[in-house]
Amino acid sequence: MGKEVFRAGVWGVAVTTILALLIVIGSRNLAHFDAALVGYTFATLFAVFGITYRYAMWLQRPPTALYWRRGWQVFFRRGFLLRNLGAWVGRLTGEFALNRFIFRRDRARWGAHILIMWGCLIAAAITFPLVFGWIHFETLPEDHTWYRAYLFGFPGFAFPIDSLFAFLVFHGLVWASFLVTAGVMLAMRRRMRDHGAAALQQFGEDLLPLILLFAVSVTGLMLSASYTWMKGYAYDFLAILHAATVILTLLWLPFGKFFHIFQRPAQLGVSFYKDAGERLEQARCRRCNDPFASQMHIDDLMEVERKLGFQYEIDDRAALGADHYQRICPRCRRALLGLAQGSAWTNEER
Repeated sequence: MGKEVFRAGVWGVAVTTILALLIVIGSRNLAHFDAALVGYTFATLFAVFGITYRYAMWLQRPPTALYWRRGWQVFFRRGFLLRNLGAWVGRLTGEFALNRFIFRRDRARWGAHILIMWGCLIAAAITFPLVFGWIHFETLPEDHTWYRAYLFGFPGFAFPIDSLFAFLVFHGLVWASFLVTAGVMLAMRRRMRDHGAAALQQFGEDLLPLILLFAVSVTGLMLSASYTWMKGYAYDFLAILHAATVILTLLWLPFGKFFHIFQRPAQLGVSFYKDAGERLEQARCRRCNDPFASQMHIDDLMEVERKLGFQYEIDDRAALGADHYQRICPRCRRALLGLAQGSAWTNEER
């Protein structure tokens, strides 16, 4: 077992253990934990271990590790912290909450992503606290037409059962299912009509995530329809079917395309890294002396290449005035390639 695997395993066990303890503590020693939901809980614990393990392995790769470390360093850099905080809020709103980076590519694709993302976020914010026993509701002893919400066993606000607020809250998963279903339909329409996307798509990476999301959403809606309009008809079967789709999705979460949900926030560190590179010293080409990139980026790139086993040192330093290929700008690299090819052709003719 390598040290990277051992570290990732330790992180996975630690985070999973912490979550298990929070479930016990938050549900008041399982007093508010619903035993019927134990399957969801163990599937979630497995997903947390798998996600943490894979994330820890990903962060130990030389390029990712360097970007991760430098991202935090430049974010907390003295003199730029307030500016970075403002930029963080703006990027969190624009790039994540509104998905502007997808909107710039294609509006239909953006519509599918925004509906699926917010549907899943709403569903997760409702489902996991309820499954873990962190939130539960009780009727007021003095008035059974009112509910009181309890968070980690502590009493919170009360509200009428027949109020609009109660209707919206208790049907939160229904609204989330509508959003996800609409997003899946838009995504499937694009994959069926866009020949370029259809030519590149793979079942496991492109279609299976949509199928799982659709199955979870539709079976959840069928449960709501069963107890709302059908007097509980086939409710037991639908509950088992819905549980199977949710558990399968949770078990598959660390291994499939959905893992990018947890990778994407790390891209913020890359954006701050680029911002810092524009403000700091620029690297100048050792051949033409023109600036072409930040000095920090060039130094970090050479470090990562050495860790990955790539050797781009230049033996004939006197000829170019550089000791490493990365110290030469892209334009001069193309020129040197042309000169080398011309020299080779000249030698062959002689």
